[in-house]
Amino acid sequence: MKYGFWLIIAGIIGVMFWKINAEPVAEPEVITEVSVQTASIVKMNFRRFIFGYGLVEPEPAASAKIAVPLAGIVSQIHCREGQLVKKGDLLFELDTRSSDALIAKAGVAVAFAEKNFARKQQLNASDNVSRKLYDEAEQLLQAARKDLLSVQTQRELLQIKAPLSGTVAAIHFKVGEAVNLNTVLADLIDLRRLHIAVKVPSVEVTDIRLGQFVAITAGSGANITGSVTLIGAQIDQLTDTILVRASVVAESGLRPGQFVSVGILVEERPDRLAVPVASVVNKEGSSLIAVVDGDSAVQQTIKTGLRDGGFIEVAGAGLVEGTVVVTEGAYGLPSKTRVKVAQ
Repeated sequence: MKYGFWLIIAGIIGVMFWKINAEPVAEPEVITEVSVQTASIVKMNFRRFIFGYGLVEPEPAASAKIAVPLAGIVSQIHCREGQLVKKGDLLFELDTRSSDALIAKAGVAVAFAEKNFARKQQLNASDNVSRKLYDEAEQLLQAARKDLLSVQTQRELLQIKAPLSGTVAAIHFKVGEAVNLNTVLADLIDLRRLHIAVKVPSVEVTDIRLGQFVAITAGSGANITGSVTLIGAQIDQLTDTILVRASVVAESGLRPGQFVSVGILVEERPDRLAVPVASVVNKEGSSLIAVVDGDSAVQQTIKTGLRDGGFIEVAGAGLVEGTVVVTEGAYGLPSKTRVKVAQ
């Protein structure tokens, strides 16, 4: 009897053990919720720039080296460094004593020739002078007047005037110092006519056109505008760059020799969809964003375009202005997951 009882108990335990192994108990599903931050897709105007560093230079016709046309001694200086002068203003005078003596001598010769010719005219009226003497007197007068004009012209060259309107950038000599022919006395620059010289990599020059907008940032932080005026035809073999010049506005406040940052606007794309850069995740050569739909975020493949500051241009199926996307927390999200927007 006991043996049968235990046999029944053993059978019951075996059946229970078989049911436990044959039908595992289902565990409750665990739903993961990720805390993220979001932003809405917006529309923006995107612009693409080619950036570089430029050197401020005067335009070719906006600067001059004030050189001496004759050797002499500086007797007077009528300008100072930093002074604004107009074209034709007297800047320097060289010693004129030698020229004054030559002018006085030539004047005496002219006066003598005029009196001599006047007498010959009187005699010619009464046929009391030969034609030869009359012609010689006339030629002598013409030669004397020519000599006077020549020495007067030489004296005018001793008064050195501004060849253009501009600012006296530097004066290199003082009163009393001797100067030789073609010695540079001063530098004159028209600060209203400046341009920027930029060396642009040759691979980027193909996007640059004459007249394109140029943004110039000086060391002081001032923003100055200009436009492309020249695109060089020759590549610098040492740097693989091409010279590009840009004009600047007249009252830019820039100075020759100053270095500035330059951005040449080569492309504009108006009314494009944009998201914060943090929204875009790059995986295996594809760009993705996580679009928020209710309490879920679904990854979507997109195409990216230009970048402007903290935003990037995007395009993709179903994307419209106002669509909510994940920003902080987008990296590492599964293809679809529940999210909780952090406040």
